[in-house]
Amino acid sequence: MAVKILHSSMVIPGEATPEHAIWLSNFDLLVARSHTPTFYLYRRPTGSSDDAAAFFSPDVLKVALSKALVPFYPLAGRLSQDDTTGRPEISCTGEGVLFVTARSDVTIDDLGDFAPSDDLRQTLVPKADDLIAGILAMFQVTFFRCGGVCLGAGIHHTAADGLAALDFVNTWAAIARDDAAAAAAAKRRPCIDRTLLRARSPTTVRFDHAEYSRRGGSGGSKLPFDTAILPMSKNQINALKGASVGAGGVKLSTFVAVVAHVWRCACKARGLAGTEAMRLYMTADARARVRPALPRGYLGNAIFRASAMSKVDDIVTKPLDAVADMVSGATARLDDEYVRSLVDYLEQQMVANGGAGGAAGMRKGEWVMPGTDLWVISWQGLPLYDADFGWGRPVFMGRACLQFSGLVYLVPGPDGDGRLDVVVAMEPQSLGKFKEVFYDELSRFQ
Repeated sequence: MAVKILHSSMVIPGEATPEHAIWLSNFDLLVARSHTPTFYLYRRPTGSSDDAAAFFSPDVLKVALSKALVPFYPLAGRLSQDDTTGRPEISCTGEGVLFVTARSDVTIDDLGDFAPSDDLRQTLVPKADDLIAGILAMFQVTFFRCGGVCLGAGIHHTAADGLAALDFVNTWAAIARDDAAAAAAAKRRPCIDRTLLRARSPTTVRFDHAEYSRRGGSGGSKLPFDTAILPMSKNQINALKGASVGAGGVKLSTFVAVVAHVWRCACKARGLAGTEAMRLYMTADARARVRPALPRGYLGNAIFRASAMSKVDDIVTKPLDAVADMVSGATARLDDEYVRSLVDYLEQQMVANGGAGGAAGMRKGEWVMPGTDLWVISWQGLPLYDADFGWGRPVFMGRACLQFSGLVYLVPGPDGDGRLDVVVAMEPQSLGKFKEVFYDELSRFQ
């Protein structure tokens, strides 16, 4: 896909903003230290009377962006280090975010099913260079030949997790479309106090946090992988849930049912030996789990890993109910004490390995995950499609690329029809079999 860059500029907050450093929590330090590449696709409304200059006008977007950066001013800063301790921090400098406009000779339909790829990442989402080291947010608006538009976003994971990043983009959109009520509500300053997730003193670890044990090691090469999007209809999901129940006859949630199904299918597709142990990683959100709950609009990382582990034979041969119980059992215990214990455990690990720099090798994507393991991240319930900048909601939103084999995202469809897309990265020799098993197993429940 050929993309021509038309213009690049820095957008700074529209008003003076505080200048200070933001301390980063252990959860901030343990996410991938890179920009999360996502993209939104918009089709030009049929019969639109807007002239070409008005549809996704860069001038309108940049003015709204400068206003959104006032309450979200940390994103206009830079990632830096504390001069004394060397611990990473965010310097609120007001230097701004990168805004790029581009043009492509393809249509939206030419992109296929929008499965994540290096090509999408390289062409639709801007990249930082040495001239803007430490930049925390970058955006690219690409105009397609068909009249449609892509908004590519790269927000540094250290600065914001998925929900926090969506809060910012949706605030920007509300201001751009001049939705007075939405923009007024969105202008409430987000919570930037990350000491709410500070380790206790003295640290107290009460649980086994094996999911941070570097099971795959920090050396070696990552497995090659291909990606695919596997849609599940509402009827397929309901059939899966209806065919099995959890412990005590409790009906399964969509998340537990789908994750159990994906876990079993991955075991079968990879042809793993029955005696091998397979770990399932899941990402959980601490916002509502800690006491008191984190304030609404927490701008930072509140996500952490949970996991379940079992022999392949047990995953493949036992009923889906039993596999689902392993999944729900791993998430049921994630209360305030578990989260605090995890924060303390991470503190101990980093101190033992040389301070905050000791997080290297423990961060997502920076150690080699074994080919037996799976990592599932759910975007269910997130406001993925609220980014209406005044020209309609996106027809698609997703990651531009995935980081490693065995990574799976559960993404709801844009129409609110109950569809769920299973976005998967897997070794090329296993992905085809995974697709086959995925739908063959589903058909058994219908």
